[in-house]
Parts: sequence; C-alpha cells; structure tokens
Amino acid sequence: MNALIWFVIIYWVISVGIGLYAARLVNSSKDFALAGRSLPMYVVTATVFATWFGSETVLGISSTFVKEGLSGVVSDPFGSSMCLILVGLFFARPLYRMNLLTIGDYYKLKYGRTVEVLVTLCIVVSYLGWVAAQIKALGLVFNVVSGGAISMETGMIIGAASVLVYTLMGGMWSVAITDFLQMIIIVIGMLYIGWEVSGMVGGAGNVIAHAKAAGKLEFWPSPTPRELLWFIAAWITMMLGSIPQQDVFQRVSSSATEQIAGRASVLGGVMYFCFAFIPMFLAYSATMIDPAMVAELIDKDPQLILPTLIMTKVPLLAQVLFFGALLSAIKSCASATLLAPSVTFSENILRAMWPKQTDRQFLFMMRTVVLVFTVIVTLFALNTTSSIFKMVENAYKITLVAAFVPLAFGMYWKHASRQGALAAVLLAFSSWVLMELFAPDGTWPPQLVGVLASLGGMLAGSLLPQWVPHHQFALPPAAKSSSLDRNPL
Repeated sequence: MNALIWFVIIYWVISVGIGLYAARLVNSSKDFALAGRSLPMYVVTATVFATWFGSETVLGISSTFVKEGLSGVVSDPFGSSMCLILVGLFFARPLYRMNLLTIGDYYKLKYGRTVEVLVTLCIVVSYLGWVAAQIKALGLVFNVVSGGAISMETGMIIGAASVLVYTLMGGMWSVAITDFLQMIIIVIGMLYIGWEVSGMVGGAGNVIAHAKAAGKLEFWPSPTPRELLWFIAAWITMMLGSIPQQDVFQRVSSSATEQIAGRASVLGGVMYFCFAFIPMFLAYSATMIDPAMVAELIDKDPQLILPTLIMTKVPLLAQVLFFGALLSAIKSCASATLLAPSVTFSENILRAMWPKQTDRQFLFMMRTVVLVFTVIVTLFALNTTSSIFKMVENAYKITLVAAFVPLAFGMYWKHASRQGALAAVLLAFSSWVLMELFAPDGTWPPQLVGVLASLGGMLAGSLLPQWVPHHQFALPPAAKSSSLDRNPL
C-alpha cells in the first residue's frame, strides 16, 4: 500500500510538472485556446483519444456493463466513438477552414448573437456534469490507493487543484502535451493489466463465454415501441450530442492542417472504441475471480468493483500500471473539460461585454474563468450522488436537443436561417425540460422528443416567411495550403 501511494504521488508530480513546462509555449489567447493551430497528427490523435478515455470509460462503463450488459453501454462507447468518427468525416474540415476560436463563434457567424448566446450557455452547462464526474473519480482513486487515509472529499479537492494548476497556466498546449504522454501510459497500462487478468481467468475466451451465458452480450433491445425509442435515444445522446462540444472543436482546430483534423478524429474514435472494451473485460473478470466481492458491491457501489479487484488480486506492478493509466485517463479528460467551457464562456459571453480588451487582457479573462469554473464543478462534485456514468451521459442531453440540429443544418442545408435556428433551440429546450419534469420515464425519452422538436423548429422556421432578419453566411472553400503561418511540433 505504501509503495503504491508513493508511485501515484511521484507520477502525479511529474505529470503536473510537464503540464507546467508546456505553459511556456503560451504567448497569446490563441495559443491558450488552440495551441496555435499547430499540432501534428500524432498529438491530435492522442488528445482526441485521451480526452474521451476518462473516468466514465474505466469506472463508469465497466461497472454499468457488469450490471446491465452491452445494452447498458449503448451511449458509451458505441455512441461516443461514432461521434468522433462522424466529426472526422463531416465536420472537422469545414470547421477548421473557418478559423474560429470556439464552436460558439460558428453559431454567431451563421445565426447571429442571440443564437450564439443561447447555444453557448447550453454548451457550458453541459460540461458541469462531465467535469464533476472526473473530479469525483479523482477522489475515488485517491481514497482507494491510500487505503482510506485520504477521504473521497479530500481527494476531489487535491485532484481538482492540481489539474487546475497546469490547465490554468498552459491551456491547450499543456492539455495536448500531457494528453500525448498520458495516452502512452493508458495504452501500456490497459494492455498489461488485461494480459495479467486474462491469465487469472484462463484466457479472454472464458470471460466472453461466461458473459454470453449470463446474457451480458445481448445488445439489441426488445422489439417494443418503448424499448426501441429508449435505445435510439441512448445511442444518439452521445453520438450526436457530443458533436457540438468545445472540447471536440478544440482538437479539430488545434491541428496543423485540415487533413490532420479529419483523420485524427476518425483514428482517435476507432482507438477509443477498441480500448474501451478492456475495462469492461477487466470488471467482468471480477465476477469469475471474486464473485463474493462483486455481489457485495454490485448494488452498493459498482464503480468500486474494478479498483477493488486490482487492489486485492494482482501484483504491485499491475497495480501501479492500472492506477497510472486510470489517473492519466482522468487527468487528460478533466483538464480538457475544464478548459473547453471556460474558453467558450469567455469568448462568446464575456468578450462582447468588454469588446476593447487587448489580447493579454483576454488571456487573463480566460484564465480567471477557468479558476471560477473549477471551483463551481468541484462544489457540484462534492454534493452530488449520481454515478460517474450517468453524470457523463446526462451531460450531453442538453447539447443534443439545443445545439446539434442548428450546427448540422447550418453546415449542410442552404435554407437554414436565423429564424429556424431560434425556433429549433427554443422549441427543443422547452419540450425537453417539460418532458423531464412531467414524463421522464414515459414511452418517449425526453431528449428524443427534444431533438425532434429541434428538427421541426429548424424546418418550419426556415421554410416559413422570415420574420427574423437572416444573415447569409457561406462556408469558406478548402484552403490551397493549410500549413502557412504555423509551427508544427
């Protein structure tokens, strides 16, 4: 136990130090938000993968799979990995050509200030649960590796403060460089612990056969209207709701070229899908290695099944690699999700209030917002009882209903108008909230009702006579050379 906690402390100090070292590259607000639009393929791929491979992947998805099987993890990893692939295929290149600072800037250029503010607020609020889930996971890890000497609450505060330090100073540069190193640790750690546990259960084939016999590999829903609707809603919540997110946009726009932006997103999505099955394999192996422990935790706190297995059944080296990989996953996700909403709120809400700022003053504003947002999400994490998986899954409902349709239709439907976007956002948000209040578990999932209302609002608002003045905006053509004025690593 003492050796493990010291390994964790040393790793934590080194990784924070690397993040602080990367802060020397920040000389402007563009460096802070987008790493100067200069990241090469391998770094962008790493930061796409590492940002998404967070606490919900290691602890949330794995525990949900043990309880509910594949049908319980439709949204993640199936929906979330498809999100990154769709971004790479259909959104990365046109967004990159626009040379924007935030995803909120797209809504401003296409639909005007009102839509920009409404969507930006939805995007910022959506990050509350996602970041809080990472902070909650940090508290759990510190509590487990210290044998209870560090409480969950204290661990949350320590974790949030340390991630804040290098994110505050280095912005996207620190996030990108630490993500690259953390991806290496995640890949090595997950593969090694998977091999170690596989040997304990007689091979992966035995685990798969056991899971199949227990009905855990059943993916498709029962052919009833309610089951089908809820299955579709779960899938699209992260598949489509994650597309209009600032963290995805930042990785696209931080690339050195538009080709890198598209390819890295697809590759990162494929890697994420493949590696997300390793924690599920590990957690389900616990049902064969220590069924009594699983039976005790399955209803009490299933998120502890995998950490408990590692702490009690594998050698020290495997423990070090597992918790190193887990901390890497959480840190990379936490830093990215602290930065993304802070940059968006600064650019699309606050900047218009003080339009005559110098770039240095705007950089200071972004760092101040990072600090304030960290305090808010830490307080939220300390006072919520939701599971890590549910906190992340629920985070995307608001962007699914309010932001996806205006983004996709604005990019690919020439008739999309400001009036249509306003109708889409307002109808979607109001219908979703009403459904959540009065029929949260009915036949129709609230977020599916919301996205259908958004679609109807966009079509009707854009095709009917235009009462709201519309500003026509065309996407810029592909650049002949997308490597000018950049400094790739």
